Amino acid sequence: MDSGVVGAPVVLLLHGFAGSGDDWAPIVRALNAEGFRTIAPDLPGHGVTRWDGAQPLARYGAEATALDLLALLDRLGVERAHWAGYSMGARLALTAALDHPDRVETLTLESVSPGIEDAAEREDRARSDEALATAIETRGAAWFAESWAARPIFESQSALPDAVRADLAARRGRNEPAGLAASLRAAGQGAQPFVGDRLGGFPRPVLLVTGELDADYVNLAAAMAPRFPASLHAVVPGAGHNVHLEKPECFVRSLLTHLRRNTGRVPHGTTATP
Repeated sequence: MDSGVVGAPVVLLLHGFAGSGDDWAPIVRALNAEGFRTIAPDLPGHGVTRWDGAQPLARYGAEATALDLLALLDRLGVERAHWAGYSMGARLALTAALDHPDRVETLTLESVSPGIEDAAEREDRARSDEALATAIETRGAAWFAESWAARPIFESQSALPDAVRADLAARRGRNEPAGLAASLRAAGQGAQPFVGDRLGGFPRPVLLVTGELDADYVNLAAAMAPRFPASLHAVVPGAGHNVHLEKPECFVRSLLTHLRRNTGRVPHGTTATP
């Protein structure tokens, strides 16, 4: 999904695990209306980006995905973008920013983890991810969509309108099981190296967004924020893990404030003042 005015500041939006670029549709509309160009791709193993079993699994990992995203920006004629990601997408955006800071104008990380620092805990998570990947392959996308939605981390989404939850489940269910399994094995938290000790090396502005009901990720963001040279942490009241789904107006407001502050752009329909 690439929309907005060519030549305008570019916002690259990276979805979470089991999502797709379509997850960002309300955010895309809001950003386009304010004069930003948006790019919201389907990440490897998701949406229309199908799993190619002939490729090495590492092609679906964070480092290779970052290179693929840079190649996408190159094809679209974009030298630098404002990168924004949610959950898995936030971890991918963070990896790209640390490895290729010259391609990142600003960074917005929604419900992000820097990885698991303890090696034994990371190995446990890798085993858990492998068990889930195998279950997805054997039980299918419909089972996964229902099982994923029932996880405690998404409990706050039970308050969403039925139509919103049904649409979310449908998008999750359209993913190919083999693709989800490959993504989980290559880009899940069990496979991700810990990068918390590298945050001080990213010099550009960072916005961390968390929902107040998602206590673990609020704490992670609070610990990460001081490690960046320039960062802000926005905690959105009444939201859980998926802030842009549960409280889209609050998410857009925080994101636009961040982007305007770092692009010099002003709200649509207003003029700049000296």
